[in-house]
Amino acid sequence: MTWSEETDYSKIMKETCVICFEDTDADKIFSVDDCLHRYYFSCMKKHVEMKLLNGIMASCPHDGCKSEVKLESCKKILAPELVEVISQRIKESAIPVSEKVYCPFPRCSALMSKHEVLEYTKTCFVGAELLGARKCMKCLQFFCINCAVPWHSSMNCHDYKRSNHYLQAEDTKMKSLAASRRWRQCVKCNHIVELAEGCYHITCRCGYEFCYSCGAVWKNKRATCSCRIWDERNIIRDQHQR
Repeated sequence: MTWSEETDYSKIMKETCVICFEDTDADKIFSVDDCLHRYYFSCMKKHVEMKLLNGIMASCPHDGCKSEVKLESCKKILAPELVEVISQRIKESAIPVSEKVYCPFPRCSALMSKHEVLEYTKTCFVGAELLGARKCMKCLQFFCINCAVPWHSSMNCHDYKRSNHYLQAEDTKMKSLAASRRWRQCVKCNHIVELAEGCYHITCRCGYEFCYSCGAVWKNKRATCSCRIWDERNIIRDQHQR
């Protein structure tokens, strides 16, 4: 509901947000583009951010309304960093899984479609389609789409994959992925373990037992793990669950 409120100097348009039921200036109300449902900026900001945290795009919060909150509109209420996240997710959802390619340079990692990056590279690299060379559309560096590594101009893909350079690159990528996702590596057999859910007491396939939180050997007479999450109360509860 909108109405005017008189002050000593002028009339100010007021409106009630149907989410928080607070009265606010009409110029602080967000209007969803397609359906024109209107909400207080602060309420819409929280709504959009919560949807993003759950990995989905925001739609109008009005019951039964499926109008999409468009990217251009989000610039009015969200920080530029969040707008960039939304833009990236829209792009990711628009590219089929089989068409996705990421720049292998760690400081870039830009997402592109195989078709668009090939067409972009053809303008500056003769034989790109045959050789597998691609030019990143963001950082402008060349990489090999077949090996997913920086461009190896001195050798073909077959020779490169048989070289130590490839093994080192693959090892670096795996370590980077493990670090970003907080996976643990068994110190006895070097097997990488991912804990999806459940207890932090890990028993590796080689039989070695360690703490997923810190990587140290599991609590026993010679234990080195001293994580606070494993105080006496948690240890007893863990034993009962087993």
